[in-house]
Amino acid sequence: MRRLPSAFFARDAIEVAPELLNKVLRVGGVDARIVEVEAYTQDDPASHSFRGRTRRNEVMFGPPGRLYVYFVYGMHYCVNLVTGTVGDGQAVLLRAAVIDGIDRRRTDGPAKLARSLGLDLAHNGSTADVYDDGVGPPELPVVSNRVGITRAADWPRRYRLPPTRKE
Repeated sequence: MRRLPSAFFARDAIEVAPELLNKVLRVGGVDARIVEVEAYTQDDPASHSFRGRTRRNEVMFGPPGRLYVYFVYGMHYCVNLVTGTVGDGQAVLLRAAVIDGIDRRRTDGPAKLARSLGLDLAHNGSTADVYDDGVGPPELPVVSNRVGITRAADWPRRYRLPPTRKE
């Protein structure tokens, strides 16, 4: 497996997001194959960076390739990978992943994924450990509207692996 360099993340979130599909996030020796993401940029009214830099979203403003972890609804953590250039608040939300030995229903949402990986605010700002193991992103990912938000929900910035036929 080849670790992705920070240059991979130093591009627009909309470009990076679909390319993260099938990449592997490693956290504490656990490998999670990324299967669903959402892109957020500073011009996006649904993005934490839309209204500018704050203490909460500081990590989104760079450097790229860091984890942006935030607490939501007073009970859940969500994890993003920071993208773009320093000063431009962008990130890709990790919505779902596949982890060997863990039921997919435990990793098929951003909060469930963060919980399964043991990610919390202590990881906010740490360097992401993301690998390319040779399984490329799909030629045609499923692109759809984002879910769980109210602003700009109709923007097609959600990317997923296409469904596979069961043998």
